Amino acid sequence: MPHTPLPDGWASYTKELGLNVQRRRLALGMSQERVAYNANLSRFAYQQLERGESRPGTPSNPSLLNVMAVAQVLGITMDDLLPEPWPDLHTR
Repeated sequence: MPHTPLPDGWASYTKELGLNVQRRRLALGMSQERVAYNANLSRFAYQQLERGESRPGTPSNPSLLNVMAVAQVLGITMDDLLPEPWPDLHTR
């Protein structure tokens, strides 16, 4: 399957998603380790989600499954986590 290029603004979108996750986690007084464990993620994968990067300088592209799992652990909906507006996926 060919690689789909990331849309413009994806890096800032994933960083904002990570900040939303981090803010909620901190508001609940939870550690990264606890959220990761309860979401069935490695701590490293969870940290990548919070940073919005898969590698330094490379925006993350978290799976729907992982975002759903984290939202459930944090007791909120995905709508509460996903920043608005969404990036325009048609402008690549």
